[in-house]
Amino acid sequence: MIKKISVIACFFFSLMSNAQSGSASPYSFFGLGESRFKGNLENRSMGGLNIEQDSLHINILNPASFAAVRFTTFTMGGNYTATNLKSDSNSGDAKRTALDYLAVSLPFGKIGVGFGLLPYTSVGYHIQSTSSEPDGTNNVMKGTGGLNKAFFSVGYTIIPNLLVGADIQYNFGRINNTNLEYLTGVPIGTQEENKADLNGFAANFGVMYRHKIYKKVNFYSGLTYTPQSKLSSSNTKTISTVNYNSNFDVAIIDPSDSKQIRKDLTISDKISFGFGAGQTKKWMIGTQMTFQNVGDLANEYNASSKATYGKYSSYSLGGYYVPNFNVFSQYYKKVVYRGGLRFTKTGTIIDSEEIDDKAISLGLGLPIPGGVSNINLGLEFGQKGTTAKGLVQENYFTFAVSFSLNDRWFGQHKIE
Repeated sequence: MIKKISVIACFFFSLMSNAQSGSASPYSFFGLGESRFKGNLENRSMGGLNIEQDSLHINILNPASFAAVRFTTFTMGGNYTATNLKSDSNSGDAKRTALDYLAVSLPFGKIGVGFGLLPYTSVGYHIQSTSSEPDGTNNVMKGTGGLNKAFFSVGYTIIPNLLVGADIQYNFGRINNTNLEYLTGVPIGTQEENKADLNGFAANFGVMYRHKIYKKVNFYSGLTYTPQSKLSSSNTKTISTVNYNSNFDVAIIDPSDSKQIRKDLTISDKISFGFGAGQTKKWMIGTQMTFQNVGDLANEYNASSKATYGKYSSYSLGGYYVPNFNVFSQYYKKVVYRGGLRFTKTGTIIDSEEIDDKAISLGLGLPIPGGVSNINLGLEFGQKGTTAKGLVQENYFTFAVSFSLNDRWFGQHKIE
């Protein structure tokens, strides 16, 4: 198990060492950036559905699920996304590669614990505004960084089929925004750089329940609640005179004194619940709904008179099918086939236009011969935003891969 983890981890870290930002969206300027999917690929391939008590796969979204995992499990996932961005008058393409999550689960009878690391939000935009006047003022705005989440979860089996859990999260990261202002034909400009160092704690609570309703068919349900939490933001603003080249790489000529401001941001409370029906390791179909109140995420560097924030909501429908999980031949019959639909209201409103995100997802769970580990592949086709009122519409395609490596570390071995 340790050897497998080392090989897979080295592969992913070598891949991600050349990775771009986790976002290529101009909407990542607002709030804490573009919200990342905070679950594992198995859930994402079903539109975000996470209601089954799965004994083989980690479910990062609901801490109660760790009580169901029966193997020591290491999981790791990443994605490649190609995006076409278009407005009424222009279009362009962007590509990015990003790490999605790292997590470990350890079973101890009725108790299961887990810990891991994943991106919470990502900032990654590059916007150029040029003037048609010969000596007009131009701007180049760039943003990088984001917020990450480290978590420790505990799940407990109260009675068979009823699981509860909780996790504590430490959110941390840095967001860096720059705005270069220059006159046409003049190789010297003024750059404003804003850095926000973020950190804070949060918690999440979950419940999962399963009940047989007909022969081998089960009813599945799950609920999570995340209370309101605070983020401390230490902001540093620096205005400098710079030289720039044709790629808009800058060299500072004369930096001014930096200005530091401290601000507390509020991440509002969130509730998610879902239900469905299915047969364990055979099929399942269900729905998931998530709602989040309005938070206070506007910071010193990204306040905009055109942007406001509303309530977040997400609706998903998804499921999976396995032809024959226990078959010894005909490998394709052991493959898990997943699919889902998702519609999300992001809570960002620009010029009275709500920025929505809708997607269709497909996935495969490929068993690794000789054990219960598996490789998971996923595709997602989606659209975010609108071209109305001069805004940007993003049409994106995501290919994702993850590894779920399972082994028994704490079982008793018999010697015959």
